[in-house]
Amino acid sequence: MAVSIALTLAFSGSAQDKDKEKVAKPRLTVKVTPAMGGTAPARIVASADLIGGAPDGEELYCPAVEWDFGDDTKSTTSADCDPYEAGKSEIKRRFTADHVYRQAGDYRIQFRLKKKDNSIAAASTSVKIRPGLGDPGGGY
Repeated sequence: MAVSIALTLAFSGSAQDKDKEKVAKPRLTVKVTPAMGGTAPARIVASADLIGGAPDGEELYCPAVEWDFGDDTKSTTSADCDPYEAGKSEIKRRFTADHVYRQAGDYRIQFRLKKKDNSIAAASTSVKIRPGLGDPGGGY
């Protein structure tokens, strides 16, 4: 199941910013593989794609990445990037993470791009994990 959430970025009134508005506004999609989740313990691969927007947008350049898997597990990563250069620096478009769900349940996976401690873009999706041999109660 993939869920798309529109990403809204604030632009000031300069001529350069007006040019940025002509580019399709960026949006995030998040999906999991396998799409049906699986049986506990289940390994999933979550992917987030940034679609649209300028290829060198400073506001989305070199963010920290946070995954919240909905089972009290989070993953945060940040990159050591070169300083931003207009027209040269490119933003990353695809982010992936592996995760193992040990118990059955319905989980909400949240993905965030962050600058400092501020979320600059976010999207989420859900995954359903069915009870497996080692998880007969399923936690439902």
